[in-house]
Amino acid sequence: QVQLTESGGGVVQTGESLTLTCTASGTGLSGRCMGWFRQAPGKEREVVATIDENGHTSYADSVNGRFTISRDIAENTVYLQMNDLKPEDTAMYYCAARLGGLRSGPEDFPYWGQGTQVTVSS
Repeated sequence: QVQLTESGGGVVQTGESLTLTCTASGTGLSGRCMGWFRQAPGKEREVVATIDENGHTSYADSVNGRFTISRDIAENTVYLQMNDLKPEDTAMYYCAARLGGLRSGPEDFPYWGQGTQVTVSS
């Protein structure tokens, strides 16, 4: 079992940056694919970025080139560096974990954090 806790959300202006942090407890991140997802009001939860045990990453087209996912397995931590934020990035951001390789569907991730709110004002 793994417990995930997100932090780092907040209110920023268009063009600013934020870094989200996800810390795992219970069991480590070794052997796990980690992902960041987001959900805006009235919309479905969507993948933002994923990273596997070997550091291979995948990004949604809407954030590619602006967001960077990284992990520190020794510290059981995953990060999401978000640059050049836009109002359409406003959402609740969730960290998720699964055993095995890269996946992008929320249904593939059994472990979830409670989320951290990101609001980008224009």
